Amino acid sequence: MTDTSATTWLTQESYDRLSAELEELSGPARADIAKKIEAAREEGDLKENGGYHAAKDEQGKIEARIRQLTQLLRSATVGEAPQSHGVVEVGTVVTARIAGDTSTFLLGSREIADDSSDIEVYPESSPLGQAILGLKVGESTSYTAPNGKVIAVKVTKVDTYTG
Repeated sequence: MTDTSATTWLTQESYDRLSAELEELSGPARADIAKKIEAAREEGDLKENGGYHAAKDEQGKIEARIRQLTQLLRSATVGEAPQSHGVVEVGTVVTARIAGDTSTFLLGSREIADDSSDIEVYPESSPLGQAILGLKVGESTSYTAPNGKVIAVKVTKVDTYTG
């Protein structure tokens, strides 16, 4: 079994969108939060300065997102969505019966689908993703959910992701 956790598949559009976000966070957003922190510092006592603490929290979130995006983009494989051949692959849209309910989702990084997309995304590293990766249409398996429950899954359809 290959380690897919180190590499993330992204469409060119997703890669460009995330690169732009990283550029914004690394430049203007960082400068803006530094100004907010400095302005709040000038107000005096930092222990009871809500603006200072809010700005420091925001700075922490920005820095965490910068680290996340930097790692993601560094390890990303960029290209077209894999063409569906009836086999579950990273970057395909899967329809499956999960514990008796039908669900359709994209298998891959949550970063593939933009905010306007309605499709659910399950990472290939999730228990469900690991269980169905490589299955063909019509095949069944089960996986253990984080709560310890064993859940049956049957792949009923695999489509090419079109964004």
